Amino acid sequence: MEAMVLVINCGSSSLKVALFDTSLNKLAAGLAERIGGPDAFASLTGTRDTLPLATNAGHKEALQTLIDALRAQGLLREAPVAIGHRVVHGGETFREAALINNPVLSAIHECASLAPLHNPVNLVGIEATRELFPGVSQVAVFDTAFHQTLPDYAYRYALPERLYKDWGVRRYGFHGTSHSFMASETARLLNQSPETTSIISAHLGNGCSITAIRDGASVDTSMGLTPLEGLVMGTRSGDIDPGLFDFLRSKGINAEDLHRLLNHDSGLLGLSGETNDMRSLCELAEQGHEASALAIEVFCFRLARYIAAMMASLTRLDALVFTGGIGENSALVRSKTLAHLSLVGLSLDAERNRDHGKQREYRIESGDSRFRILVIPTNEERVIASEALTIARSGASH
Repeated sequence: MEAMVLVINCGSSSLKVALFDTSLNKLAAGLAERIGGPDAFASLTGTRDTLPLATNAGHKEALQTLIDALRAQGLLREAPVAIGHRVVHGGETFREAALINNPVLSAIHECASLAPLHNPVNLVGIEATRELFPGVSQVAVFDTAFHQTLPDYAYRYALPERLYKDWGVRRYGFHGTSHSFMASETARLLNQSPETTSIISAHLGNGCSITAIRDGASVDTSMGLTPLEGLVMGTRSGDIDPGLFDFLRSKGINAEDLHRLLNHDSGLLGLSGETNDMRSLCELAEQGHEASALAIEVFCFRLARYIAAMMASLTRLDALVFTGGIGENSALVRSKTLAHLSLVGLSLDAERNRDHGKQREYRIESGDSRFRILVIPTNEERVIASEALTIARSGASH
């Protein structure tokens, strides 16, 4: 039986798994949703069968269900040779992926205060997998690690130094596995090495971030201490005036309510009053729904501003790259965004843009564009699988 690599992405009420061979070909994937609730379920991608989960089943039970389903399909007859886990926040401790051991687990625990919605459930997934596959090398791959190359003037906030020294208050950045993949994949498509490739990478999904990558290294990014800062997102506000906190507190909104407002009730959902899904917003806008049309315009204008801002960190630009569900699939978003950037010489080819760049090496720029513009599907799971396999084979913590 061929050796396999298992990838785990554990959310608060969901769990995703993906199975790769050691050549990093994806063989299967599965998803469990609504974990902990009465209507929890799981399924393997490409099958119509729903795998029921017991009421109040936890992540371990959900993982066991998906593993059993993979085994029933004949895809995982033996334990994997490596398991890779997505971990959202590595603070300043982790500059790259790490072989999971007790000190690494302790360090991930210590970073939980920086990502209270993410790191604790990431740890739940790690513990469940360690129980199911004792003895298998397991690797933590951090969303923040790729951004540890930011210069201090890019990651420090204009706040008293004690907040950084005592509590780690600084810009960390997220979506690092996706931006890292964009750097290497763009270099491959342009027949360059990552170390000589500079791009602006726009990861646009329900969560959105943009990163300036100079010679393969992250030098600026839009997300900050938490994933809330930066671009307009599905339900997150992105950048706001910090004075809003005092203003809303004067209106009787407490910290817990404000957290929900900014993280769950804002962004595209808040602007439109209808949905956080860009496809649905485009349909509503076409039907004359003004709030949905405004949500799209705000999203694209904010994105354009950040694209221009990222140029300040680069000495050259090999390509502007769009990725993520919206970035890869919304020709309208790309068109509206680039319409704001004619002054800097970015110009789309309308036909290639409508085709999402699939007919010409992912490129969608016009002939007179100053810079290349690419659409590249992200593959974060493949990055995690590659990191896990490399570190497991080395047998050493990075």
